[in-house]
Amino acid sequence: MNAPTLQTGRLTLRPLRAGDFPAYAALMAGPRAVFMGGPFDTAAAWGMFCHDAGCWALFDHGALMMDLRETGQTVGQVGLNAGPLYPETELGWMLHDGHEGQGYATEGAARLRDWAFDALPLDSLVSYADPANSASHAVARRLGAVEDTTAPRQAPEDIVFRHHRGAAA
Repeated sequence: MNAPTLQTGRLTLRPLRAGDFPAYAALMAGPRAVFMGGPFDTAAAWGMFCHDAGCWALFDHGALMMDLRETGQTVGQVGLNAGPLYPETELGWMLHDGHEGQGYATEGAARLRDWAFDALPLDSLVSYADPANSASHAVARRLGAVEDTTAPRQAPEDIVFRHHRGAAA
């Protein structure tokens, strides 16, 4: 499946392009990447970026960049992750520096979640969150996800939030 382009009121969710990598690598090298197991060097960031793009060919879902519809500026990424590093299909989000607290993660993740439940044979998605990442916990809760203490984890310390089909906020 080719990656779709999706719209929200303020965002365009679009396939990754090679030109997106420098900002992605900078985010992954920075202090906020600690919530994802980082910071990461360029080689590790490149592998993650390629995973985000390659999931479309392997699993019919993957990551999309979030651009502001009004200006075209890229503010972050939302994605559906799968493969051997993920016990279940994960709905994830990350924002580039300076774009936090404006609702972009919630808006973009809600749109991708809804697309996933319409397009894929999934009954639920999970979001893995570092225990210290309260901003990510808040996004998951705004999306209507509930903590699932019995779910398998990507990392032992993860908090897992479950998004159920039909229970979206």
